[in-house]
Amino acid sequence: MCMFGLFMFLFKAGDKDLDGQLDFEEFVHYLRDHEKKLRLVFKSLDTKNDGRIDKQEIMQSLRDLGVNISEQQAEKILKSMDKNGTMTIDWNEWRDYHLLHPADNIPEIILYWKHSTIFDVGESLMVPDEFTAEEKKTGMWWRHLVAGGAAGAVSRTCTAPLDRLKVLMQVHASRTNSMCIAGGFTHMIREGGMWSLWRGNGMNVIKIAPESAIKFMAYEQIKRLIGSNQETLGILERFVAGSLAGAIAQSSIYPMEVLKTRLALRKTGQFSGIADCAKQIFRKEGMAAFYKGYIPNLIGIIPYAGIDLAVYETLKNSWLQRYATDSADPGVFVLLACGTTSSTCGQLASYPLALVRTRMQAQATIEGGPQMTMSGLFKHIVKTEGAFGLYRGLAPNFMKVIPAVSISYVVYENLKMSLGVVSR
Repeated sequence: MCMFGLFMFLFKAGDKDLDGQLDFEEFVHYLRDHEKKLRLVFKSLDTKNDGRIDKQEIMQSLRDLGVNISEQQAEKILKSMDKNGTMTIDWNEWRDYHLLHPADNIPEIILYWKHSTIFDVGESLMVPDEFTAEEKKTGMWWRHLVAGGAAGAVSRTCTAPLDRLKVLMQVHASRTNSMCIAGGFTHMIREGGMWSLWRGNGMNVIKIAPESAIKFMAYEQIKRLIGSNQETLGILERFVAGSLAGAIAQSSIYPMEVLKTRLALRKTGQFSGIADCAKQIFRKEGMAAFYKGYIPNLIGIIPYAGIDLAVYETLKNSWLQRYATDSADPGVFVLLACGTTSSTCGQLASYPLALVRTRMQAQATIEGGPQMTMSGLFKHIVKTEGAFGLYRGLAPNFMKVIPAVSISYVVYENLKMSLGVVSR
């Protein structure tokens, strides 16, 4: 790295208040923060806990990431950092070599803190995963996506009754027709039997694969357009790229969202299946019906993804600062707590938009009901039901978060092992 390039990197990384000036306090803060991250990586590589990294530890570390190197290649890596000729790297040599090199996001932390593929709560607005260069090169990324998709399918199926109850309460509950949780379940079972609790779940599961694939591909392309030369993006860049990728994916599969809502609301015998539902909607309402509620759904991506990502990153960084003395591995319960909290906050912020979207998707199913625009529906709900009306169905929605996160995590971890995904 030339001296000018090194200076520009330090300037951009250290200028926290973006005032175009790098003062001494900002520089010291950068060095301390960077050194802490380097110590985490050093300790994770030093598996023998002897304060030194040898070639076997380097080879094993890279093997865990899916990269196999020879002893000669490991020796070259050692020689590039070894100053005293011992063919091992101590903390001072490691720090001196890496301290002024760009490393904002460490692969180890990424591996442990995977978020969106693990925590599937039935929503489709999360920011896609970051994958290391090694994971992309070795094909581990698609195994993560397959495991995440399958885990999402299982968790959504297990929590489908709560999801259908949420949709019914969003559309039919009001001041004059208060639908409680027990009453809602009783109504569904009386109307269509026990299996009716899973109406709409088939489409909810089917749309996981195309949406995840489109979102991942769009995310990777947008990252290139942003022009970042780092392996992973900063939180603001990740939010922008993730939101745009989510918008592209949602636009591509949105008709499936409408079908899922209509199938969840259908009465016994109304449709013979997904194809029949699509045909009837197209015949009676035209192609435009498959994009009802599209605008509030698109707008809802911003508060959901932004708050979910911000809360998760805040909790993650807080844990790393306080407790990550020996490893960046937070453990299962910390991950579940962070994922559940961030997802809940994201849903709470975007819920009114989700409710309006669902009502717009369902307007044609209510006989004699007015066909309102997004703003008109907001005004109507607030006027007739109050601000509380924008949160109909929130209780069953939150009730499914903890079981959905727990189930998807357990299934994800087991599928990862079956697919040969190596974790530290």
